[in-house]
Amino acid sequence: MPIKESELVLNEDGSIYHLHLLPHQIADTIITVGDPERVEKVTKHFDEIEVKVSKREFHTQTGSYKGKRITVISTGIGTDNIDIVFNELDALANIDLKTREVKTALKKLNFIRIGTSGAIQKDIPINSLIATETAIGFDSLLHFYKSETIQDTKIASEVLQQLAMASFKARPYVIKGSKKLLKYFSSFEEIKTGITATNVGFYAPQGRVLRAELQDEHFMQKLSNFKYNKQKITNLEMETSGIYGMSRLLGHRAISLNAILANRITGEFSKNPEEIVNQLITFTLDKIAAF
Repeated sequence: MPIKESELVLNEDGSIYHLHLLPHQIADTIITVGDPERVEKVTKHFDEIEVKVSKREFHTQTGSYKGKRITVISTGIGTDNIDIVFNELDALANIDLKTREVKTALKKLNFIRIGTSGAIQKDIPINSLIATETAIGFDSLLHFYKSETIQDTKIASEVLQQLAMASFKARPYVIKGSKKLLKYFSSFEEIKTGITATNVGFYAPQGRVLRAELQDEHFMQKLSNFKYNKQKITNLEMETSGIYGMSRLLGHRAISLNAILANRITGEFSKNPEEIVNQLITFTLDKIAAF
């Protein structure tokens, strides 16, 4: 049965509504970045660029690197944007936009997030790289989908208990990334693995105080102290839980690679953030080309 026009919204040229892309304009391997300006910082390394499309905060470029066709897209900040980007990229891959029907043969995309992050353990140095094995979502995105079977409810219950979260906040959910991609990227010595907390904001949700007071002034310390099977939460950012959740729901693979620019426990911030981000970019491109 065709999907209604109000549910699958297309532009006049037949492109998907928010991203303004057509199916042939995306590759099977997709790098996501938060910052629109970071798209060109990735694609400047490409051998050629075949597609450049920009709409709102969603900037997309598709090209090739060492013979591998790759799409790079900016999501903007937050899991609300991830909901848009991943649904629309999946629609481009797995829905016939002319008939508005789901294709019989579904395509599995590979998503690699290149992002920045802050560590919350003293022993994680700034300028290091972490691949997220498990994401804890403090947003509520995944609860709006039928997602119980892909969530790790045991860890989520421990998070709720150990952090003593107020009942009026969203219940945390826990989701794992692609085993295949994690095994591949973590096989390189540059990469460490960890548990990533995805927060709903940059300030109070990550324990930062400027003028507005925190509801729970001990939240950051609770995050740092959390333990499950001898594992600790290693870092904070704002998209990974949504990326992992939407990928799992839609049958794709995803891995989140994080450049650690700050250590929230020691108070340090990288003296060369652009350099470490570029190191992560070139590392990721080389490993994708060899994958």
